[in-house]
Amino acid sequence: MSTRPSPLCTWTEDVRDEWIDYNGHLSEPYYVLVLGHATDEVMDAVGLGPSYRSSTGSSLYTVEAHVRYLDQVSPGEHLEARSWVIGSTEKLLWIWHELYAGGTLRATEEILGVHVTDSRASGFPEEVAARIRDALVAPGPNASRSIRVGVPTQCH
Repeated sequence: MSTRPSPLCTWTEDVRDEWIDYNGHLSEPYYVLVLGHATDEVMDAVGLGPSYRSSTGSSLYTVEAHVRYLDQVSPGEHLEARSWVIGSTEKLLWIWHELYAGGTLRATEEILGVHVTDSRASGFPEEVAARIRDALVAPGPNASRSIRVGVPTQCH
């Protein structure tokens, strides 16, 4: 029986009062905000962090995201986003996030990012590609696997 691999990284953040909607729960955009912070952590882990961006002018741009809202998040809860790299190509990176509060899975997000230099899709440098290969795990059963085509060659 196989065990699930540990996440590449984990991001934690507390729900802020201003993130609560008129129904008394975490509003939609703040799930995405917190998971965006988790994407930043993945970028740091594979060598695409702030120093890489400032020295190369290159970065990872999100071109598609699939969010599943599984359960409500209440005011004041502590959020934990667990992240894995579940796929890559020469220019693309697939990230899987799971968002937990109180030990319960509340949302998932699959991200497709493209490496961009000078507003054009570009290949990862070998050092980054090697870190991505080292971090790569098989997608879990809940990954949508629907994010696969239509990658832009120019970003604006």
